[in-house]
Amino acid sequence: MNLYHLRYFVTLAKLEHYTKAAEELCITQPSLSHAISLLEKELGVTLFQKEGRNIVLTKCGKIFLEKVKESLKILDNSILELKSISNGEGYIDLGFLRTLGTNFVPRLAKSYIENNKDKKINFNFHTEATTADLVKSLKEKKYDMIFCSKSEKEKNIEFIPVSAQKLVLIVPSNHPLAEYDSITLEHTLEYPQIVFSEKSGLRHIVDSLFDSIGKKPTIAYEIEEDQVIAGLVSNNFGIAIVPYMPILKFMDVKTIEIVSPTWERNFYLGILKDKALTPIAENFKSFVTENYILE
Repeated sequence: MNLYHLRYFVTLAKLEHYTKAAEELCITQPSLSHAISLLEKELGVTLFQKEGRNIVLTKCGKIFLEKVKESLKILDNSILELKSISNGEGYIDLGFLRTLGTNFVPRLAKSYIENNKDKKINFNFHTEATTADLVKSLKEKKYDMIFCSKSEKEKNIEFIPVSAQKLVLIVPSNHPLAEYDSITLEHTLEYPQIVFSEKSGLRHIVDSLFDSIGKKPTIAYEIEEDQVIAGLVSNNFGIAIVPYMPILKFMDVKTIEIVSPTWERNFYLGILKDKALTPIAENFKSFVTENYILE
């Protein structure tokens, strides 16, 4: 079925006159008559009938008109949407660790939108507790890209370093260690600690810090999320080593610098190597790598 013929049909149904319809369509009247004849032959029904000097839709024609108008509207809207997408507009499905949702991601998204004021840009924000969860969702094509820790075993994901956080010690504000502004890891050993669960990408990092001094902490609780850990610390469930987060300023905890051994946690932009990005996602990736990439 010819798409042009469908548009001819809609115009003729509107004007109810072959000559006027042909003029509006910028084609000859015989060409229009031939197109409608072919359409009727393909459908096996009569679409128009004469009424005086004009023509009107038959019952079948009226039924067909409503369906054609609906279909053309869907088609035209889809074409406009894809043209908009090809111009770098549309939406980005962005997944990220919750700890990045208080500052880094909102600031980055705002900056990108402000740098593209001439385009219609929207983000679908999705947070997950761990890098493993984000990677799983990325591989299931739920997200265009993710901000997370690096997973060395994921060979089909490109990890681009974009941000960093220092690890700090947090203790309840009334804790004996709260009098210190800086501390060594060894001085934390006599107190029970809240650590990241095995599922978290941070667990092996913190474990390696203790391994470097030949000691093991006393583990009170194992938790996936850093913000939950901070909440438990503020309520005297233990002390913890976590990435620095702006939210710590508003919690009943003391943040203490770890001077030995030190560690800085990098965050990465993760993208599937074998997935074609939409133009807007490709533009966003370029914006991030040009403005935020870590050396």
